[in-house]
Amino acid sequence: MNDATILSNFINGRWTPSSAASHLDVMNPARGVVIARTPLSRATDVDTAVRAASAAFPGWSETPPVVRARTMFKLKQLMEEHAEELARLVTTEHGKTLDESRGSIRRGIECVEVACGAPSMLMGYGLDNVSSGIDCVAVRQPIGVCAAIAPFNFPAMVPLWFLPFAITCGNTFVLKPSEQVPLSQQRIFELLEKCDLPPGVVNLVHGGREVVEAICDHPDIKAVSFVGSTPVAKLVYQRATQTGKRVQALGGAKNFIIVMPDADLDKAIPIISESFYGCAGERCLAGSILVPVGESHAEVRDRMVAAAESITVGDGLEPGVTMGPVISARHKERVLGYVDQGVKEGARLVADGRSRRLPADGYFVGPSVFDQVSLQMTIGREEIFGPVATVAPAKGLDEVFQMMQMHPNANATSIFTSSGKAAREFAHRATASMVGVNIGVAAPMAYFPFGGARDSFFGDLKVHGRDAFDFYSDKKVTISRWF
Repeated sequence: MNDATILSNFINGRWTPSSAASHLDVMNPARGVVIARTPLSRATDVDTAVRAASAAFPGWSETPPVVRARTMFKLKQLMEEHAEELARLVTTEHGKTLDESRGSIRRGIECVEVACGAPSMLMGYGLDNVSSGIDCVAVRQPIGVCAAIAPFNFPAMVPLWFLPFAITCGNTFVLKPSEQVPLSQQRIFELLEKCDLPPGVVNLVHGGREVVEAICDHPDIKAVSFVGSTPVAKLVYQRATQTGKRVQALGGAKNFIIVMPDADLDKAIPIISESFYGCAGERCLAGSILVPVGESHAEVRDRMVAAAESITVGDGLEPGVTMGPVISARHKERVLGYVDQGVKEGARLVADGRSRRLPADGYFVGPSVFDQVSLQMTIGREEIFGPVATVAPAKGLDEVFQMMQMHPNANATSIFTSSGKAAREFAHRATASMVGVNIGVAAPMAYFPFGGARDSFFGDLKVHGRDAFDFYSDKKVTISRWF
């Protein structure tokens, strides 16, 4: 693509020009150049997509589940064939390294694989003679038009948390990709065109805030999935539930990484460093606060500084690069603002990414490490979403749990230890819903539920796994007596 390419929406099985009056430049964040233009579609475009999805729903919902699943077998095959192309597209539009992009494509394909099991996962249950001569059965049925609002940080993967499950359950679907990184989803929808889906089953509408609000408000959308910051997740949840929708809204994070004195630091520090700096820190499961316990503080801090200084920053398509840019010039300034704020608030900046020699073009931020951070500081309280590690030492596990209770976010957390007792207590008492033991990024596989707690998640049913089949279907109970 080039800077003149204006993207189209995909509605009712056709690529359709948007009615947008304005557009957003899609940038290559490693080069600072325009690679396409996203139309900021209007509510009327959303309505057109929803009407197409509504028209397709009766026929698709009556299609046998095994036939619906075969469309995802086809998508899996196509994504396998185009995996490298998709990974390069993700790196080009987002900036993460090529290996990171490959990993995200693999995770997306795994979601498609799990959705292929819909015929088994959608089976109901029953019981004869619940009373004399009366039988009862429960079946799962699709709910209607579903929609998802995706974030910028995993442009190919996150939409696949939703779309495959929704349509194999018999629903129709409307996706709004992030307006900053729409190209990999555009390509995936081109692959979906080859999957024998009837027109209107899957639809894509590009846009910004107006599209999000239209999705929340549209009376014919029955369920909404969202991933983004906590303030926006809360607003989406409130606005969409007011119109009677099911909602799963995944918000922000401030993930605690705990290092016990008995941890094997030779193995742990590379894993911890990748947790904090992988994808330039732009992921909801990234390490945010590093908590060395007891006597481990000094060595953990010093090793973390050495790890940060060893990172090679550059274009993720180039060999040897271990960290790419952040998503935009605006986000670069936001992250650097947090570094400045941490210095002002008295945290000790022991690795200053601002002093790193970085590529002249693009939106690069050097990895930083702060020591002696308290949760009252801005950098200890707010989600930075960038390559900044904050070290907040604790005397023991009880103090760790007190720190967790103080923070409203509870997405993911990990402990590094050789003690089974400490690991078991940590898994039991941690406030977050996703817990790692000697794991830097506690990301569940696609057949387990994904989602946080407290202000990191709004809703009841989480993403993928069994929860996905519950979220995208309704249980109907029939009680029968025959005379």
